Amino acid sequence: MKLSLSPDAIGGLLLIAAAAFAIILDNSGFAPLYDALLNTKGTIAIGEYGLSKPILLWINEGLMAIFFLLVGLEIKREVVTGELSSLKSLALPGLAAVGGMAVPALLFWLATGGDAQAMSGWAIPTATDIAFAIGILAMMGSRVPPELKLFLLTLAILDDLGAVIIIAAFYTADLSVTSLTLAALGCVALFALNRAGIRNTSAYLFIGALVWLAVLKSGVHATLAGVAVGLAIPATKDEEGHSPLEDLEHNLHTPVALMVLPLFAFANAGVSLAGLSVEKLLAPVSSGILAGLAIGKPLGVMAGAMAAVWLFRAKLPGKLTMAHVWGAGHLAGIGFTMSLFIGSLAYRSVELQADVRLGVLAASLLSVLAGWAVLSRAKPSAE
Repeated sequence: MKLSLSPDAIGGLLLIAAAAFAIILDNSGFAPLYDALLNTKGTIAIGEYGLSKPILLWINEGLMAIFFLLVGLEIKREVVTGELSSLKSLALPGLAAVGGMAVPALLFWLATGGDAQAMSGWAIPTATDIAFAIGILAMMGSRVPPELKLFLLTLAILDDLGAVIIIAAFYTADLSVTSLTLAALGCVALFALNRAGIRNTSAYLFIGALVWLAVLKSGVHATLAGVAVGLAIPATKDEEGHSPLEDLEHNLHTPVALMVLPLFAFANAGVSLAGLSVEKLLAPVSSGILAGLAIGKPLGVMAGAMAAVWLFRAKLPGKLTMAHVWGAGHLAGIGFTMSLFIGSLAYRSVELQADVRLGVLAASLLSVLAGWAVLSRAKPSAE
């Protein structure tokens, strides 16, 4: 029998493999080499001007900007032609996403007991890893209705939109007015190209690279430049039915799923398991993340979906049932790359970052198992 895997499923498997490889390296004799690799300086220079950063930051602030570019493209496509273009169709995934962010944050707050330092990571369990969640869903194939992928994708995109807003509002360093002004001028130039009807994506990407550099120097996290570029790409279709937005999204999807996100997972998932104990998992930050993602996500998603049905008469699309929504809520608890990313912004303490990795990895594993178990048993509606 020939086994055929979709790019989404392959991307999910690569994420798992990259994270597992990082954990193995960080718990072996190669741990010093792993740390040395991530801290090796990489430099891009033109004449006397250059940018030098450790490989870890090139991945987290450079490659992840490409991921956020894809997120920006997906958000704009959904707003223009997809599930976010209609208030009626937005109600179900919209309220599910709101619940899926609010309840995890609340559980994290309760678990950290009001500790000001620990509470700075309240946004960690609000995130969903699109690639990982959709990859797990793709592995299930025909066992789940096709409408579930659209629901989960829309939910995850809204989660990412929330994460973008959270990062911009709460995880910025000291701001440079000059760099922010240059970044703003670059964004104006991007949207001017759009208004002028320029459809060549190379022009947007060139200006986008300059915006990224300005944002990097501004104190705002550089990945947000990717979102700005994505929102500026034209979505209007030509006579052949193609749009620059859809073409760029299509071209980025595979390299992001197969290279960018696995590299991020490899660079950020390494955590030492030495001295691992129940007490370590019950530490405020790790237990807050575990409770938020593994318990808060499905509860919040389910509560939001039920509110949409009761308050706004929203209907579950196709053959979806509330059992599918519950399973999707568990898969939304796979925070992984996005949660690790926010954790890297929230804490500077090495110990707390280790707690983040431990909590995220444990919660994501439990979410995968729970989501798979629920969706394997969920029956499609008779309609």
